[in-house]
Amino acid sequence: MFSSDTTEVQGHTYGRGRGTVDCCHPVKCMSGHYGELIFGRKRKIDILFSPMIHTLPSILGEQVVDSLSCPRVMAAPENIKAGFLNEKDVFQERGIAYVTPLVSMAHPRLVPKQLFASLKAAIPGLTYGETRRAVDEGYRALDDFNCMVRAKGREILEDCARTDRPCVLVLARPYHMDPGIGHEIDADLQAYGYPILWGQYLPADNDLMEWLFGEDLRSGMISSPFDISDVWPTSYSSNTNEILWAAKVGARIPWITCVIRLTSYECGMDQPTYSPVQQIVEDSGTLFFSFQDLDSTKPAGSVKIRVETIAHYLERLSPGIVQRKQKGLARRCPLAPGLAEADTSA
Repeated sequence: MFSSDTTEVQGHTYGRGRGTVDCCHPVKCMSGHYGELIFGRKRKIDILFSPMIHTLPSILGEQVVDSLSCPRVMAAPENIKAGFLNEKDVFQERGIAYVTPLVSMAHPRLVPKQLFASLKAAIPGLTYGETRRAVDEGYRALDDFNCMVRAKGREILEDCARTDRPCVLVLARPYHMDPGIGHEIDADLQAYGYPILWGQYLPADNDLMEWLFGEDLRSGMISSPFDISDVWPTSYSSNTNEILWAAKVGARIPWITCVIRLTSYECGMDQPTYSPVQQIVEDSGTLFFSFQDLDSTKPAGSVKIRVETIAHYLERLSPGIVQRKQKGLARRCPLAPGLAEADTSA
């Protein structure tokens, strides 16, 4: 079983007094999730599995230096554990095995070895073969999910292209998809009628990549549609790399007329990317708004005003943004085959 979405009640009820001094809001939220699994479920758990994610699989593949996870998030399972050992060992008292293997998900051949070394003591009789088969199934499920969501993203863009309807791209870290951490800003914008795309799940079909990046490839500016060396030379962090790549994609697609950047309060990994991402987006004439201070406090009034402001500018400026961005793409649009080629002479 999994813990539920992050909520203030979860943190106050199950995580109070077991938190960390870490300023990272997503890390601090973990104590509430742990507490919910340990104290808040009718069915007792036998194993609390919270891996330390070292690397992440990425669509950018070998076009980047590495795909490392945020070091704070990676170390969080060991950090948060201390709150449950402070006065007494809650795990031992409740007969729960606490399993926190270091997992390099960007390297699938390593993962079975890493998991088996930690799980064999918690699961009597577990074999390496069983672990390897389970990992293979997990990667297949992940690939199926990614393909499904990217296909849905393409459907949204195709509909926007056919109807000249604007949509919004959200650039954020995966944990901002959690409504409690992302404060449901994407849902609030969607309520105004604008489809929402997340940078991690943008479609990456060959015809679309050729349409967006073909000229840059032929000029030698980049070596692949997934090459971000032209905007980000220190490509070590998986989430950071994908945010920069998604900014490039969002800046080119005409019907993405607005990009929203979500960042947790004092995120050291995100701070160096504020200016490059904003410049990439705004240089294309696309609207750019950022929420750079998300934390445990949800300033509902402030968020509402900012969302209303974004919706106002989307309605007012989107038609002109679509037209200007179409002029920069000379080739026929694969999202709407019947759409005439952009008039580059204008």
